[in-house]
Formats: sequence, C-alpha cells, structure tokens
Amino acid sequence: MTMHHGAGPGAGVAQAATAADRAERVATPPVQRAVRGTDAGLPPDPFARPPRRLGRGGYRLNGRPAVFVLASLIVALLASSAAPTPLYAIYQAQWHFTPITTTVVFGVYALAVLAGLLTLGKLSDHVGRRPVLLTAIAVHAGSLVIFATATGVPALLSARVVQGLSTGAALSAIGAAMLDMDREASLRPEITLPRALRAPVLTAVPVLFAVWALAGLYGALGPALVHALTGSGNVVLGALSLFVLAASAVVATITLRRATARTVMLAGIAALITGVTVTVAAVSVGSAALFFAGSAIAGAGFGSGFQGGIRTVVPLAAPHERAGLVSVLYLVSYLGLGVPAVLAGFGVVHGGGLIITTRYYGAAVIALAALALYGLLKSRHTIDKSV
Repeated sequence: MTMHHGAGPGAGVAQAATAADRAERVATPPVQRAVRGTDAGLPPDPFARPPRRLGRGGYRLNGRPAVFVLASLIVALLASSAAPTPLYAIYQAQWHFTPITTTVVFGVYALAVLAGLLTLGKLSDHVGRRPVLLTAIAVHAGSLVIFATATGVPALLSARVVQGLSTGAALSAIGAAMLDMDREASLRPEITLPRALRAPVLTAVPVLFAVWALAGLYGALGPALVHALTGSGNVVLGALSLFVLAASAVVATITLRRATARTVMLAGIAALITGVTVTVAAVSVGSAALFFAGSAIAGAGFGSGFQGGIRTVVPLAAPHERAGLVSVLYLVSYLGLGVPAVLAGFGVVHGGGLIITTRYYGAAVIALAALALYGLLKSRHTIDKSV
C-alpha cells in the first residue's frame, strides 16, 4: 500500500508516526529491536553482533570465538565419554563380572544419550542455551566423579546414564546455539522423514549404523581384543585401538572434506570393508600389528562413511525438514553404537568367545557396508552428486 503525505488529517498522523518510528529505531539498540520482532519468543542469541555486556561482568561471544567454544565443548564431552573405555578391563578384573556386563555398561550410555536428546532437547528453547549448557557440564563432571569413586557395577551403570543424559542435553543446546547464527534454519527438535528423502536415507542408514557399530565394538571390547592379541594388560595399550580408530577417522574427514558426498560415501564404504576384513583376519591369525593396521583403515572408513552418509541426505532436505532428519540420523547412529555392542557381549559369553564373536561382528559390519554400496549405486540418478 502507498501512502501519500499530502494535506488532511491522515497526512499529519502518518508523518508523526513515521517520525516517531525513526526516533525509536535510532534510540533502540539493534539487538533489542530484534527481540521485539520475530525473535521475541526465542532465548537470547549467544552470537548476537556486536558483542555487548550483559549485566555485571558478562559478555556474549559471537562469530568464530563462539563456534570454537561450542566445538571444544563437543570434543570435551565426547572425549570424556570415551575416557572410561580402557578402565573396563580393570573393573572387570576387580569385580569379576562378565563381558556382557561390560558391554551393557558401555551400551547404556548410547540409550541415555538418545533419551537426553529426545526429552531434554527442547529445554534450551525455554530457559536459554547457557543455563542448559552450564548445568549439563556440571552434571557431566559429576558422572566422572561417580566413575572415580565407583565400588561396583551399579555405580558404573549410574555414571554412564548420568553421562549420557548430560551429553544429550548438552549436544541439543550446542546444536541449537549453532542454529541461532541463522534463525531461519532454527527449528524445534523432532523426528521426521519426508517421503522424498526416504530413498537417500535408506541408502545412508546401513553405513551410519555400520560405522557406529564398529565404534561400539572398539569402545566396549577393543581393550579385550588387544589383550588377547598381545597378552599385555597395559591400560594405555588397551586404549590404543580406539585411539587409532578415532585418529584415522579425523584424518579421513579432513582429507575428504572438499570431495562430493558420493565420493566420500564410496571411499568410506571401501575403507570400511577393507579395514574390517584386515582386522578380522588379524584377530584370526593373532597378529597385533595387522590388527592396528586394519583399525587404521577401518577408522578411515568410519570417518568418511559417517561424513558421506550425513552429507548425502541432509543437504537434500528443505530447511524446515533438517532438524527432524538429523534427529533420525542421530537415532540410527546411537542405536548402532549401543545395541550391537551389547549383543557382542552376549556372544562373547554364550556364542563361542571373543574371537568368534569378533568374526561374526565384522561380517555383519561388512554386510551393512555392502548394502549401503548397493543402495548408493542403485540411487545414483536420484542423489545430487554435487553435494
């Protein structure tokens, strides 16, 4: 609608309103104007520009420093969650529980993270990002105290549950804080799978489940495998297998970051199949050197397979569909991390021992990777190769 500023009562009112509006815009800081508008119902933006003092002595980070802080929190949370892995063998020796218990203690963390993501994920939308993050970090630190003072399996289970819930809540708040940089992508967490994305998701799901199942095997039984191959009870050596897997994954992720999603996915599947095959062969012949070599190759498959799976599907979703889609991928990944590891524990005790269980476990991972390869080749005309 066009308003003509001419004679008449309406003209004076319009001009006064325009002048008042200009005066208010000059007097009101940009951040406050944003809060009065479409962002009124959202928590304070930790990335608001420019940075300004909040109350007494507080500052808001913005831009790259804020991203670095949030990324460091993710690294710290996930690293501390993996820290107890080499200690499980010590707990098992002291308290004389079976490998089933070890894998249950490991796997319950994945279920707790999912519970935290699904039930606590929306909390920061109501009370703000910072309170949720500070509380989650404090609770997570408390879980490490429980680990340090544990006197039995119930304490270990409690520590893992607390650790998982705090990690889930923190990851939700961190993800929301990152989305706050672009409010038009900012959605409430939900689980949805649009019909148009079902084929790409079905292609990515097997490799996502496979790579996290592999991580679950190394996290729960990796130290036991190293002990079986080397005969050494050294805690550092027992943790080395998980370190090699993770380090190789990081290298692969950085190396392939500019490749197309399809290329990354293919490289991940190939490395996963090759690495797991070498690892299973190493376990069968009892070669520790070959085992670590296979772990390095499989780690490259883990990093590139996960990256390729995410990049194959997420960019295809509309902005309002991405939060729900990411929730689906989280669900698949954490189920892959926890459930197969628990089944492996049962296999170690009731299915023929550690070596035979590892063989079957490796075969299942290879089968899932092959299924993902088949889906990728079949859907090559529907997946955007330029992603």
